[in-house]
Amino acid sequence: MTVRGETEQTADETPRIDGGLIDLLRSRPPTLVVTGAGVSAESGIPTFRDAMTGLWSRYRAEELASPDGFRRDPALVWEWYEWRRDLVRSTRPNAGHHALAELQRLNPDTRLVTQNVDGLHQLAGSTDVIELHGNLFSNRCLEDGGSVSEDSWTPGTPPKCPRCGGPVRPAVVWFGEVLPADALEAAQDAAARCGLFFSVGTSSLVYPAAQLAEIALDRGAVIVEVNPDPTPLTPRSDYVIAHASGRAIPALVQRMATH
Repeated sequence: MTVRGETEQTADETPRIDGGLIDLLRSRPPTLVVTGAGVSAESGIPTFRDAMTGLWSRYRAEELASPDGFRRDPALVWEWYEWRRDLVRSTRPNAGHHALAELQRLNPDTRLVTQNVDGLHQLAGSTDVIELHGNLFSNRCLEDGGSVSEDSWTPGTPPKCPRCGGPVRPAVVWFGEVLPADALEAAQDAAARCGLFFSVGTSSLVYPAAQLAEIALDRGAVIVEVNPDPTPLTPRSDYVIAHASGRAIPALVQRMATH
């Protein structure tokens, strides 16, 4: 497939947006945006493995983010996630987050799917966000699987479920777990019906999230990749904006809104 709109750009340049993409955006087709760790990184949030520094560097990822690891040392895992929550609370949505919320306002037929767990899209104003990997600030019982709110649990490290007394865990997807079925189904449905697909700040390597682009491609959607680095999706994209999302998405939305 011919890649249109791909240019050699540096981080200091204003992103150059192809006019054909702007025209398509202004027609407001059903749109799906899939975001990854690159979007959160621009707010200063390290990836899971990048956060494993200092005190946490002596642990394996599976010890901090797996059902078996939690059962072996629930206090350790809970403290790790409390540390990560404090880290995320110190950050704010960046310009890319806000621009994606504005894109939803300009085209209400836009669904947003994220692999991130930090909730920054919602904080920026995005609505009906599909969280493939859960949310860092939500919790559920390890035993019965039900949601647990902070005002209902029995305090502890970790807290206890008010229903069964089981340990409370973060409601995120751990190693060895499958994605939430309802979130995955909603994302796949959105990919199947979209006419315009954005891959933003994601490596396009992690499945099943990377499968969403495959679904959109099979349905004939126009593919747009926003990423400063090439990915497996790059040669299959119709438009490639080789910039970080915090610069590219605001430039794109500004052009879309200007008549």
